[in-house]
Amino acid sequence: MFDNKMIVDDSLKATGDGFSIEARLPYYRGLGLSMIENVAVTIDGDAVPREDVTLTLRGRTWTLDELESEYGDRWNFGEKAVIGARRAGGLAPGEHRIELAETMRISYLPFVPTTKDAKLLRLSA
Repeated sequence: MFDNKMIVDDSLKATGDGFSIEARLPYYRGLGLSMIENVAVTIDGDAVPREDVTLTLRGRTWTLDELESEYGDRWNFGEKAVIGARRAGGLAPGEHRIELAETMRISYLPFVPTTKDAKLLRLSA
């Protein structure tokens, strides 16, 4: 797995209702989106609720619940997705600790792995 490559450096951005980062899938074969069980985001020690997280690939955006039944698209290895997070009040400029955990269902594994990455990213003013 490529855990330390999940969060893309210098990708933290403010959005109208929160923030976003770019992320990669650490599984070397890529996966169909329905096989992504969860994408957990924590910022500065505060977990973002699951219902406030979205995933965008190639211009299409899904909630994590919508991913469960997305059978026609996939997240390829090395491909950058935008992970969006709603956050009341937005995000102040400066350095923020981002933690990302991706839980994936892989057909030949008898367990559901969760891979994690954490980085300090800077949000410009």
